[in-house]
Amino acid sequence: MITMAEDNRSILFSRERIAQEVKRIGQEISRDFQDQEVMLVGVLKGSFLFIADLIREIEVPSVIDFVRLASYGSGTQTSGIIEFRKELEMPIRGRNVIIVEDIIDSGYTLECLYNKLLLQEPRTLKICTLIDKKARREVEIEADYVGITMDDGFIIGYGLDHDEKYRNLPDIYVVDEE
Repeated sequence: MITMAEDNRSILFSRERIAQEVKRIGQEISRDFQDQEVMLVGVLKGSFLFIADLIREIEVPSVIDFVRLASYGSGTQTSGIIEFRKELEMPIRGRNVIIVEDIIDSGYTLECLYNKLLLQEPRTLKICTLIDKKARREVEIEADYVGITMDDGFIIGYGLDHDEKYRNLPDIYVVDEE
């Protein structure tokens, strides 16, 4: 059982570190897509802060759209069943598309989204994540742009939630699971 008392969490990644990583990723994307438009596809809800900050760091023409997915399972385990709750509103055929995730954990949801978007024939399809939690990966999927790699731990803040709360925290905290 995870309790969210103030004394059960500590800052893992500061807002300054997050801003530094977002700026670096924005520069990498700008370099990789010089003079080309990119379409950022944010995965709701967790990516909304990251994608808002990221698009301001990208110096090439950019458009943005969102998808929302849900995976079902008990507690911290996924069943691998993915439901699309919000589809893209813009076509991606022939475009440079970057999926923007807050965190890659097991990889099931991202793999499902990646394969679905690939069928829509984008010119390029890349993956960008703020947090890459490799210890929990269950499928072989890697991000092209990674902010921070971490092993394991339950984290909240900067868009990451627990039971829809704590997304508003400006830093990323690790929670002691008791």
